[in-house]
Amino acid sequence: MTVAGQIEPIQLYNTLARGKQPFVPANPERVTLYVCGPTVYNFAHIGNARPAVVFDMLARLLRHRHGRLVYARNFTDVDDKINAAAQEAGVPISVITDRYIDAYHTDMRALCVAEPDLEPRVTEHIPDIISLVSKLIERGHAYEAEGHVLFHVASYAGYGALSGRRPEDMLAGARVEVAPYKRDPLDFVLWKPSDAEQPGWDSPWGRGRPGWHIECSAMVERHLGRTIDIHGGGQDLIFPHHENEIAQGTCAHDGEPYCHTWVHNSFVTVDGQKMSKSLGNVLLVRDLLAQAPGEAIRLALLSTHYRQPLDWNDERLEASRRVLLRFYKSLAQVDAISTAQTPPDAVVVAALGNDLNVSAALARLHQLAGQLDASCVEDERRELKSTLLASAALLGLLQQEPAQAIAELASKRESAPIDAAWVDALIAQRNQARGRREFERADDLRDQLLRAGILLEDKPDGTHWYSQSEQLS
Repeated sequence: MTVAGQIEPIQLYNTLARGKQPFVPANPERVTLYVCGPTVYNFAHIGNARPAVVFDMLARLLRHRHGRLVYARNFTDVDDKINAAAQEAGVPISVITDRYIDAYHTDMRALCVAEPDLEPRVTEHIPDIISLVSKLIERGHAYEAEGHVLFHVASYAGYGALSGRRPEDMLAGARVEVAPYKRDPLDFVLWKPSDAEQPGWDSPWGRGRPGWHIECSAMVERHLGRTIDIHGGGQDLIFPHHENEIAQGTCAHDGEPYCHTWVHNSFVTVDGQKMSKSLGNVLLVRDLLAQAPGEAIRLALLSTHYRQPLDWNDERLEASRRVLLRFYKSLAQVDAISTAQTPPDAVVVAALGNDLNVSAALARLHQLAGQLDASCVEDERRELKSTLLASAALLGLLQQEPAQAIAELASKRESAPIDAAWVDALIAQRNQARGRREFERADDLRDQLLRAGILLEDKPDGTHWYSQSEQLS
């Protein structure tokens, strides 16, 4: 508390300012938060899960401190990778995206991630995108060339402020093939033409589809306004995606700021190595859920400060499982209580308010659990349990019934439900690849199934599959 009795503002590291700043919303009655969500052409991996968990925690803190929050996290549901998957399967892109959006929701619920207030999809905002592109053309910041519309980077003097890159240095020493229709090598696509096999929409520039960067700018304006309080996402999005978002949003509205505070989480590695298909170490959330409860995965993702790289390994997950087991055993000592009117502990709130310092918040939760274990006074024990639960809720933890949580945490799960439709779809893709003599692609698909615990057997009447827990016939 300040001397005047007002609550100290949350401190957040603002990428744009290169340091921590007090967060003061433009409108305290309506705080706005936008986070770049997944491109839905595959199941969510642990790197996709980290921003979902981090910004879910931030949203919980903002709601506690400010009350009214509008939180939007988008789905990119038109993209070249989605298009390729749909063409290979011979289905509309919506079949691919709907399936993986459903899977994403299932995985995030398992990680105790609450759904945001809004989940806009790109394909539902084509008119907004066309309108924004038109504004940029009218203001001299974009131009049409050979069916494309491009943003002219040289027209925006502030380009590079977020990433700290100077435009004149961005291509220095780089060997890149520049499209002949570009005025400048740094200019980026706002709208591009679609051929007969690609998804497309009618526009003033012909049938086509949006570029990646314009999509988020249009959805931000449509749902949250021209200027928002906080924009979040992974560190890999700082450049070019978020840099380009700023250029678009600022230039379309005559210099109005696009976003006040930029918050970015760092990378996830696996046993010290970058996740990649070539290394075979891409960890899907759905596979990890076969090893441990989702709450343990969530805590493991929070166990390193969000701005630091997080190295995922079995030891980290096991440590998180043990920590949760210890908390739930403390909570189980006291009968069920209502926490509706209980405020979270001030020390926990202050820790999270200091740029989401989860380590300090967890240390305080351990203190509260220790006090609960040591107390012999029933009223005090009930109060401590209530405070522990209300405080842990800000981190999205300890909200299960203790006996059930203890049972799940005490033993590792043997297997996750098998998605037969997913297996059949990958087998069909593998058969198509083999028919085209794309044997490397076919082997990759077989390896992907093998990592999911699925064994294949090619017989004269077709390919049969089995889970590793079954006996091959």
